[in-house]
Amino acid sequence: MKAFISYSHRDNHALERLHVHLASLNREGRIQAWYDRDILAGDELDAEIAEQLESCELFLLLVSPDFLASDYCVETEMYRALERHDAREARVVPILVEPCDWTTSRLRSLKALPRDGKPISDWTNENTAYLNVIQELRRILEHEPPAPAPDAVVIADDEEPETTKSERRYRIKREFDDIDKAEYREEAFGAIKLYFQNAIRELDAVEGLRGRFTDYSDTSFGCVIVNRGLGHGTAHLTVHGGRGKHHFGDIYYSFSEDAADNTANGWFNVEADEYELHLKGSMGLSHNNDRSMKPEAAAEALWSEVLQQAGISYD
Repeated sequence: MKAFISYSHRDNHALERLHVHLASLNREGRIQAWYDRDILAGDELDAEIAEQLESCELFLLLVSPDFLASDYCVETEMYRALERHDAREARVVPILVEPCDWTTSRLRSLKALPRDGKPISDWTNENTAYLNVIQELRRILEHEPPAPAPDAVVIADDEEPETTKSERRYRIKREFDDIDKAEYREEAFGAIKLYFQNAIRELDAVEGLRGRFTDYSDTSFGCVIVNRGLGHGTAHLTVHGGRGKHHFGDIYYSFSEDAADNTANGWFNVEADEYELHLKGSMGLSHNNDRSMKPEAAAEALWSEVLQQAGISYD
């Protein structure tokens, strides 16, 4: 899906951080982000931006006081994006960079990111905020088919296809060997570990909750969560990565502190279809075990499971 990033040049830091966190989606071919730095020298700025405003299917607005103060950002880019959003030709996603008076703007009717409309600058760790943004974008990409381009031909199921200008994502069949799977396992373990580091840091800043992350080794980590509002309700987790002699799974976990590598309450296996690698979970998770997941989705499912054990829920 092609995404138009609208931002104030005073928010360059936010733009750079967003691009870092979009890297995985870009690498997977799920999203192609465009912003005004992609305009080549000698091109006409207004003409190129106008063309992108008509062709992009997703608009990411980096909303801040400087964004709202920019006539060009609001009156040219945001207004046109909202017109196409209202016409169901595209989707507009406000990303709150700093506290600002955005609820009095035309964006007030839209769900803003990160979670609960909390600006990125107000999060204890901005990487946790960007991670939440990326997770929500994944939900959009996975559950909502791309909107047709303005001049695309919509084809009924019983009609013969005609030429269309809407973009397509090509998937190429391939075979995955043991090295591919081992590398994916390491990447997936690293992504789950990073998720928990950030999530624990964010939770520890919430009144009434405590969290601690422990890095045991290159292939294992753990955490503990304390809910002071539930008689000090406590949940423990230990996660191991890598297939050991016990063969529990590629990534396996126990709901106990510093659990040995010969115990497990559940696990994730690296599996492959004809097109890509993914994870599938077993045992203790509350989600559908037949569901294929990316590492970030697996981490979120496991995080939810641990929170439930401590008597905590989150949206």
